[in-house]
Amino acid sequence: MTFTSIPTKQKGVVVEKTGGPEVLEYKTDLPVPIPGEGQILVKNHLASINYIDTYYRTGLYSSPKPEILGQEDRVIWLHRGSYCEYSAVSAEKAVKVPDGVSEEDALAAFLSGLTSLTLVKEAYPVQRGDWVLIHAAAGGAGFLMTQILKNIGAKVIGTAGGPEKVNLVKDLGADFVIDYKGEEGKDWVKKAKQITDGEGVDVVYDSVGQDTWEGSLEAVKRKGTVVWFGYASGPVPPFSIQRLAEKNVKIARAQLFGNIVTREEFDYYTSELFRLLKTGQLKTKIHKTYALEYVAQAHMVGALY
Repeated sequence: MTFTSIPTKQKGVVVEKTGGPEVLEYKTDLPVPIPGEGQILVKNHLASINYIDTYYRTGLYSSPKPEILGQEDRVIWLHRGSYCEYSAVSAEKAVKVPDGVSEEDALAAFLSGLTSLTLVKEAYPVQRGDWVLIHAAAGGAGFLMTQILKNIGAKVIGTAGGPEKVNLVKDLGADFVIDYKGEEGKDWVKKAKQITDGEGVDVVYDSVGQDTWEGSLEAVKRKGTVVWFGYASGPVPPFSIQRLAEKNVKIARAQLFGNIVTREEFDYYTSELFRLLKTGQLKTKIHKTYALEYVAQAHMVGALY
């Protein structure tokens, strides 16, 4: 493809104000970006739907409007702005998908997989034999994190909603799965402590936030760690740091981009992710592929796996 064959206008989805899926506007006359210094122009083939996209859409995370959502694409690259035909992206956050890894698998795993890897290696370095509680283990990050943790040799307790998702997490290798929509889900903290002989888990990975943060602090063991990395139910409310002194608990508020600032960090984690995909140690699950103009429907569905 030459620059003479690149159009000046493109199709894409923009957000001009915060709100529900209805604020996602499909347009056919958006300008094709001109790459600046250190950027490359990418013709997008696929774009994934990630939970973080809903944070920007609803305003939970602030960002300038109008904007094009989306975190990753074909080459593969990592940044906002993939809900369109062409994107100008930083070459520092783009990497070639290696032979033996399909574009679909790379895309489905990229953002959530990199997030999961950095969480289990840096937010809390998980060791073989550690007890780990993952909220929303059937969700985008939880689905991949469960597999990564089992590869490490951790003992995994997952929470999921409903029999279908519970069975999915069991199939991933989780040692125990708590159905938060079922009877045992009414007191999932008690169940987690029963599983760990009353001691509690070494670490909780919590992407739910408001609805689970109190229970996460209760479920973790003495000298344990709670890692918050998402707010699916809303942000964690302010609380006294003195709460942590009761069990000498550590907390971390982790996010991917703080762990892949340098090119060396980015290359390390992308190489590890591709290795897991190539060797079959990490599987993806794609619910459905939508045409660009139907992206609002995809946001209504959410991450079903």
